[in-house]
Amino acid sequence: MTAHAEYEKHDATGLADLVRTGQAHPRELLEAAIASVERSNATINAVVHKIYERAMEYVGGPIPEGPLAGVPFLLKDLGSALAGVPMTSGSRYLMGFIPDYDSEIVARYKQAGLVIFGKTNTPEFGLVAVTEPELHGPTLNPWDITRTPGGSSGGAAAAVAAGYVPAAHASDGGGSIRIPASACGLFGMKPTRGRVPHGPAVGDPGFGLTQTHAITRSVRDSALLLDVARGHDHGAPYQIREPDRPYVEELDVDPGQLRIGFTNQALFGTDTHPDCVEAVEKAVALLEGLGHRVEEVTIPFDRARMPSTFVRIWAASLAGDLETMQLATGKKLHLDHFELTTWLLAVIGRKLTAADLAAEVGFMHSESRRVQTAWRDHDVIITPTLARPPVKIGELAPTESQIRQMKVLVRAPVRKLLDRALEEVAGENMAPVPNTMLFNMTGQPAMSVPLHWNVDKLPIGVQFVGRWGDEATLFRLASQLQAAQPWWDRRPPPLH
Repeated sequence: MTAHAEYEKHDATGLADLVRTGQAHPRELLEAAIASVERSNATINAVVHKIYERAMEYVGGPIPEGPLAGVPFLLKDLGSALAGVPMTSGSRYLMGFIPDYDSEIVARYKQAGLVIFGKTNTPEFGLVAVTEPELHGPTLNPWDITRTPGGSSGGAAAAVAAGYVPAAHASDGGGSIRIPASACGLFGMKPTRGRVPHGPAVGDPGFGLTQTHAITRSVRDSALLLDVARGHDHGAPYQIREPDRPYVEELDVDPGQLRIGFTNQALFGTDTHPDCVEAVEKAVALLEGLGHRVEEVTIPFDRARMPSTFVRIWAASLAGDLETMQLATGKKLHLDHFELTTWLLAVIGRKLTAADLAAEVGFMHSESRRVQTAWRDHDVIITPTLARPPVKIGELAPTESQIRQMKVLVRAPVRKLLDRALEEVAGENMAPVPNTMLFNMTGQPAMSVPLHWNVDKLPIGVQFVGRWGDEATLFRLASQLQAAQPWWDRRPPPLH
């Protein structure tokens, strides 16, 4: 198992089987993974922290006999503390910060036998839907290196699409698993709120908006990784009912005839690109061919207010997180340590009162109840994951005029002007990615499935949203779709 091509033939489950049956040694898999990174990472910039020597020492000793023993793996450089390894979160402010503990999810990955050998790129604090941090530079999409792999788990998605690993850790606070999965032709599941632990340092990130899981090439890897990671951790503020059986066992269960709704309406925006509409139309035809009942639906919620509510909650969360970071690092907060857009969002967050935040969170929860009434008559609802094909690198960066305006605002933060800036941020930044944030607000499970490629050979994902706590139905359906229209052999053009 030294050849790169042989390594790429397997998903994580398959690689673990090779190790378990003695057909490959973890060192061989790690060497293949490292060789793959070194071939093209200088081009796509997916891996920003390499811990090769540490990983080599790890595979030289006894590896836990977990279900993924010996499989190379990458962590996102955000929300995934690995003791002794830098965690910059894409920010200059955290350069030199090295946590002395493992996050609970990282501990569970280790117990499963995964071999962690690096960390992937992310925008500063995961705040935007492209991966172009000033600290580490942009990550490029292996399908077209002039385009973004999306964000904020863009480094993870690019690494999987490029073949470095068959699966990588990712997180999702507004679409950050599903957006890059769509842009890179991969499978991405955001679990239900509370399904995966955030401890020990965090209890409820983003007031419940953020969930953690993975981006994978195969459905079974996603199911297995969720089985590995899920479950209450000590001291967590919330608990969720455990599934009736492991998710990997759901993959062989016939989903039956599901009641599926669909919409091509941009949920937090105004329009949807024809390629993304076509992706849903083809998915509808495929689902009907598989025997499901499909009809067009409208999801009820306040479309005027919910986008700005989302941004306000994120702004407040960011402002609080920065204060926590200052306590942890002893390093004073200053504009020079942050990207301008990040600092402006934090300024907006500081200007919000406690009453403002309570009102926004309360509104989010009340509207979430309305949203979920659409699932009374449907098992699953589908939308385009994105409203556009993957955009060009730099296309969503602030213009010179916007930069000048932001500099004025951070120096003279007048509440009325900040509110206007927030509305503009909500509109401009959500236009390409209008369909994912709603389900971070409701906490429902949602997945992007790679079912379409456009005439430019760019992947276009379709989002499937399930009822609260019902990842099982999504996994059954995803397994059926993967069998009916396989995407495993859809690979980007060679990068080297």
